[in-house]
Amino acid sequence: MVDNRSDIRDFLTGRRARITPEQAGLLPGGGRRRVIGLRREEVAVLAGVSTDWYTRLEKGHIAGVSEDVLDAVARALQLDEAERIYLYDLARAAKPTRAPQRRSKARVHPRVQWMLDSMTSSAAFVRNGRMDILASNTLARALYVPLFDDPRRPANIARFQFLDPRARDYHTDWDGAANTTVALLRTEAGRDPHDKDLRELVGELSTVSEAFRTRWAAHDVRLHHAGVKQFQHPAVGSLDLVYHSLDLPTEDHWVLDLTIYTAEPGSPSEDALKLLASWTATTADTTAPATERP
Repeated sequence: MVDNRSDIRDFLTGRRARITPEQAGLLPGGGRRRVIGLRREEVAVLAGVSTDWYTRLEKGHIAGVSEDVLDAVARALQLDEAERIYLYDLARAAKPTRAPQRRSKARVHPRVQWMLDSMTSSAAFVRNGRMDILASNTLARALYVPLFDDPRRPANIARFQFLDPRARDYHTDWDGAANTTVALLRTEAGRDPHDKDLRELVGELSTVSEAFRTRWAAHDVRLHHAGVKQFQHPAVGSLDLVYHSLDLPTEDHWVLDLTIYTAEPGSPSEDALKLLASWTATTADTTAPATERP
């Protein structure tokens, strides 16, 4: 059992505050409202439960709550898919359990590295839930060259974004990238509250970075499937890349994330990515020992 009552309270009150009575389909009441968004009693009406019961839920007493009630609350608060999953994760974590704390030590099978190395025109890497890059191909290491400059291993996307000043130049939309990273970490914290490594990373970033602390307190969550990201690479300049992320189950029962970046065919970004791949291949060839060169 995890004492996540404060997470439950902050998440539910934050989602309640963002919905107006009009958005919820309620008639606006007379007089001045003392709260932003919906009142607790209004959420209770929308969910079909008593106000006292919903008040207890919002205070963190979520263990043992049925799926039907969680669904009703999710509908009342107009949660999206990621938020609904997060609410279920919070409820599961609040149940009594003997699950031990653990370290995020998922292993990447060698055949996964073979697959990554076969992708010569796309940047591809495998990460865990705490944003450690566990495996990558040559082009991914070239794309994320500022991140891999950090001697600590494994390279960590969140640590780079919030602790390395170069990240604000590297990410064209740093705010958007930072929001996504924190939302993914928050989602993972709900899914696996026993991951000690993740808690240590969150503690480190919260201590050092106000930008991280603010975003972490917002309790935003998201699922990471596909999209577009912009980079300002120090060697090839601007890159607009499409990414797709896929679940990658492991033999030791972890689920990792495989992310692949590609450029639109015929675009300037494709030319820049090809230039980066060519530059990387040339650098690798000229720095290899003589016995390894053709």
